[in-house]
Amino acid sequence: MKVRTILMLLLIVTLALPTTSLLAQGQVELRVLWYNDGIEGDVLRELLDRFEAENPGIKVAIDVVAYADLHNILRAQVEAGGANAPDMVRVTDTAAFRDFYLDLTPYLADPEYWTANFAAPVLNSFRKGEDDQGIYGFPTQFTVTGPFINRTLFEQAGVDVPSDVMEQPTWADWEAAAVEVAEVTGVPYAIAIDRSGHRVWGPALSNSATFLNPDGSFTVDSPGFRKTAEMIIGWHERNITPLGVWVESGGEYASARPEFVNGQLVMYMSGSWQIAGFSTDIGTTFDWDAVPNPWGEGGSTGIPGGAVMAGLNTTAHPEEVAKVMEYLASEEILGEFTAKTLFIPGHIGLATKGVAYVTDDPNVEQALNTFLAEVPKLSDEAYGLQYSPITFPLNVNIRDRLSQVIVGELTLDEAIVKIQEAVDQAYIEVYGSK
Repeated sequence: MKVRTILMLLLIVTLALPTTSLLAQGQVELRVLWYNDGIEGDVLRELLDRFEAENPGIKVAIDVVAYADLHNILRAQVEAGGANAPDMVRVTDTAAFRDFYLDLTPYLADPEYWTANFAAPVLNSFRKGEDDQGIYGFPTQFTVTGPFINRTLFEQAGVDVPSDVMEQPTWADWEAAAVEVAEVTGVPYAIAIDRSGHRVWGPALSNSATFLNPDGSFTVDSPGFRKTAEMIIGWHERNITPLGVWVESGGEYASARPEFVNGQLVMYMSGSWQIAGFSTDIGTTFDWDAVPNPWGEGGSTGIPGGAVMAGLNTTAHPEEVAKVMEYLASEEILGEFTAKTLFIPGHIGLATKGVAYVTDDPNVEQALNTFLAEVPKLSDEAYGLQYSPITFPLNVNIRDRLSQVIVGELTLDEAIVKIQEAVDQAYIEVYGSK
């Protein structure tokens, strides 16, 4: 009897094994490499939980890394290939990974939806050339660079906010006002800008800098660039900006966000991606506003941008990746993501219809409207800089070389020469000759 029972159990186990194996094979697990500016990772997880409930054969894990580490981590993963690489990724340096994007077109139910709702410069930023018409990803949001102010500090100091009383306040106007506010209120810092070449571009273009040449190469040296570099260097020489951003950051991207959130900074040059985090972290501690980009001889412009989400061609599951991407890029789901994350939509349909943002914070509403008003002012060169395939070397080298000038390791002339050498080399690597 015992022998018969054991045999029956063995038979049951044997019959069950193929079914178990099939179930395991039917479960696809995908990974997305992600970074957060604010709460968007939490919103993504909520949306993916819903997707997984509707598609029980697919699971999606989110690997969150610091933005400063994102591109280096991704580069190492995709070059190693296979199981080391994620299936999807959120990046800002789109052009750097063109060799690794998955063309979603064969797997999409409606490719025309993507071309109709996502701007051509964004879709082109994934592509390798004019002959490439593939669809590789979509913008999770549109961003615009620009400044924020602590309006409560202005009110406490009795100093007029320049954009409230002047039609076209310059950087000099803003600097003078911020310094006066800091002196009256006793806060340690008047003005700051993220340690990022990308953040320097808008002020430089407004100060009449030009970078782009007709052949796609860059010329760094111009009166407008020098004026902007000297302005930032001068903030450090006068000790009106936090040294921790450009001097003590360890050589990577750094921001003055902590100083602004903690009420220690009057004016902060960053961008629209900060809005959701400010709402959460500042709360009702003080009133803050976004203000228009300061004016100069070159006008008033920020830099367009934003993060994109793409599939990677190293994935073993292209159909499932496309299914996730199609879900997240749909107007309904992307609209919910935009409304909850408080981003400017990168989706033409949503931008046209408007987004019912999930907020009762008046500072958020003011900031979003201010950045939306900046979009029509964006210069052609601002778009050209953002979507050039050699943009990232310009960004990184402006960042690193200006830091060296600030600490006395280089003169500005020497820094400009080194930045030029770096972007010339990047041009050769992309286009083959200079």
